[in-house]
Amino acid sequence: MTSHTPTASVPVQNFLVLAAIGPNRPGLLDAISKVVRDCGGNIADSRMTVLGSEFSLIMLLSGTWDVIAKIENALPRLRDNLGLTLSLKRTEARRSVANMIPYAVEVVSYDHPGIVFEIASFFSTRNINIEDMYTSGYAAAHTGAPMFSLHMTISMPSNTSIAALRGEFMEFCDRLNLDSILEPVK
Repeated sequence: MTSHTPTASVPVQNFLVLAAIGPNRPGLLDAISKVVRDCGGNIADSRMTVLGSEFSLIMLLSGTWDVIAKIENALPRLRDNLGLTLSLKRTEARRSVANMIPYAVEVVSYDHPGIVFEIASFFSTRNINIEDMYTSGYAAAHTGAPMFSLHMTISMPSNTSIAALRGEFMEFCDRLNLDSILEPVK
């Protein structure tokens, strides 16, 4: 006869997306992450940056249902105390898709309106999902010309012809005078 010892069940994780925007000053990330920690939550994924003079943050928080509820109840007080605009949305764990492969896209060019739209359209018309993106503007060394830089991660179906896509993308970028790279994520 075999003995059976009961195993502790793993609590179901719930997820909450938190977006915060407000005047930039020291201590904002500290205050937000403290609320999450004090409620027993975990920061599963996050991005934070300063845009203009505004602090901006997006986080994926995880925890049991009661932890997520505590976070949802604690954040309005933090919003009022720090003068932040907050947005909360419950979500589910991301499902992985086995037949997708990640590629990195890098673009640099003289800054002009419409670059992000053109690149997003290029990929969306080919049913390629943009997973992550960040852009920045800067002044070119020596000339001070306004420059634009884009970094993105895309997921493309594994049956996509990489050579054909790369050729189409390079031709597209040449027409728009964009310097670009399309390479596998390492």
